[in-house]
Amino acid sequence: MRKVLKIILSVFILLTLLSSIVPISLAQTKLIPGGQYNLSEYQRLTGTKIVKFSESPILVELVKQGKIPPVEKRLPDEPVVSIPFEEIGQYGGTLKGEAHLGVSDKTGWWRMVHEPLVYWDKDCKKIHPNIARAWKISDNGKTFTFYIRKGLKWSDGQPFTVDDIIFYYEDILLNKELTPTFPTWLTTKGKPVNVEKVDDYTVRFKFQEPYGYFIARVAEGNDLYAPKHYLKQFHPKYTDSKKLEELAKKEGFAYWYQLFAQKNDWALNTELPEMSAWKTTTPFTSNFHIAERNPYYFKIDPSGNQLPYIDRVRRELLSSSQLIIMKILSGDIDFQLRHVWNMYDNYPLFMENREKGSYRIIKFIGSQTSTGAIYINQNVQDPVLRSLFQNKMFRRALSLGINRDEINQLVLSGLGEGRLGLLSPLHKAYVESVDKAYIEYDPVKANKILDSLGLNKRDKDGYRLRPDGKPLMVTIYVHANLITTIDMMKLVTDYWKKLGIKAEVKPETNVLVGAKVQANEFEMQGFTISVGADGYSGDLSPNNNWCPLWYRWLNTGGKSGEEPPKEIKRLWQIFQDEFYSTTSEAKRVALLKEAMRLHSQNLWIIGTVGVTWMMAIAKNDLRNVPESGFTWHPAAPGVFRAEQWFFKTK
Repeated sequence: MRKVLKIILSVFILLTLLSSIVPISLAQTKLIPGGQYNLSEYQRLTGTKIVKFSESPILVELVKQGKIPPVEKRLPDEPVVSIPFEEIGQYGGTLKGEAHLGVSDKTGWWRMVHEPLVYWDKDCKKIHPNIARAWKISDNGKTFTFYIRKGLKWSDGQPFTVDDIIFYYEDILLNKELTPTFPTWLTTKGKPVNVEKVDDYTVRFKFQEPYGYFIARVAEGNDLYAPKHYLKQFHPKYTDSKKLEELAKKEGFAYWYQLFAQKNDWALNTELPEMSAWKTTTPFTSNFHIAERNPYYFKIDPSGNQLPYIDRVRRELLSSSQLIIMKILSGDIDFQLRHVWNMYDNYPLFMENREKGSYRIIKFIGSQTSTGAIYINQNVQDPVLRSLFQNKMFRRALSLGINRDEINQLVLSGLGEGRLGLLSPLHKAYVESVDKAYIEYDPVKANKILDSLGLNKRDKDGYRLRPDGKPLMVTIYVHANLITTIDMMKLVTDYWKKLGIKAEVKPETNVLVGAKVQANEFEMQGFTISVGADGYSGDLSPNNNWCPLWYRWLNTGGKSGEEPPKEIKRLWQIFQDEFYSTTSEAKRVALLKEAMRLHSQNLWIIGTVGVTWMMAIAKNDLRNVPESGFTWHPAAPGVFRAEQWFFKTK
């Protein structure tokens, strides 16, 4: 009996020792694949202890050469443990992708590698610690305290502390030359947040009104820090103004704030310290944007391996979306979400070439509720068009004149469904009858409405005449890279010609379309509608894309622009105030339903067809890419945890 007990005790001791270095199965814990946990929390939940850290062979060599400290001195006191979607990865390799189409695609890289204080999971349902190890909400939802993990370091090895957050707030956001308009998302009822330093690792955000959704907005990827130790040399608060002026002129700038903006832009300045998994080493404007692994990255896997697994990322600059397609088909891109997520017309082609290109297609839950929507400028400069565009009966006629079933078949391979795109059908606030108002194809009814508006006279070519006798003509600007949307808009112009409206689609660069919109020099814009997992949509909230002067008035508190009607004011109040301030989910659902009804009745934006999923392409040997998730800007693809992706060798 004693011998049996001795054997049992030996086995128990052996298992205990093994458990201290080998993570147990996720099935035995409450850990979420892709979830992020403080080291102490991970060890408590799993009953394991990580006693040793490992690193990439590249970094091992740099340590030997004395160029960087050992890994345990580069990691914070309590690293983030990132739970793999599939398995512990392997070090090495270069990730080819995502390919991009120019400067306007900067956000694509930022979305992949940004590191907010706290972070959503892949489904945007649970918030995990990140830069901050913990947070606390107090004062009835007015005060938010973040506890920054100790020992964090920037990519140049310098400490990250609360001073970097205070610098961002006081010296960037509150500086009128750097930030002329304070970010609305950091205000409640127009009053800016106050940020206080409690100590080197504790910071407090205090609002004057409750802000029930603040933590969620931070988790979306709104970074709230900047490297003070580096950027202060370009700021007049810390550097002599004369010296700063000389430096600005030397680098080709007229003002110090232009120099500062350039130095604070990772895409232009490769010296800027970063917190992301990979540090930019070649300017974004190069033919290949290269980013190398960050030796001071603060995350590890459950075996104690410092992330990322992949050594570097190479993103190629291409001239068109068609070249991206060709690269995918030939197997020259490892991962691509941006630009292909709504290429539903190419879905059959992608499916046919999977084996040849050695890739798989991943269908993520789509944030894009309408692949092609018409944003009607309510503040268009032409007074005759403005009168028509602001008439909801005119807008209803335009919607009734669109054959959505045909668009779905011809452009989206029959994968979509006709709807306005006001909310995802998967959301609990979704009301089908509201989202499908005025979407039936009824050109007879549409023509009758137009006749009743006094547009019953036509020219020799059959086009309706405006009240001033000129032909009724409209131009729809579309970003040139939105190939699917362009195809949809071309069909829309064909349908509208049957209503006697001469419409033209003008594909232009993102920069040109953006400039037209900012200057209020457009009539209509063809774009998509995106709605977050929470139901919030910046597209449906008053903005430059469909009411630039009203938006300016709302955004400046009436100091510029034009005062909007009560319905627009109410939309602004819903999206910019009540939606985020309330702590009640039931009230948030009610607010979304109200916003849907306002848009459905007024059709300031006319959605056409939407698909509930969006696609990404991933090479077969690229692993730990989740097979499901929510593609919401600005969270995706960052919430898919690219730092844990790896190339699996046979």
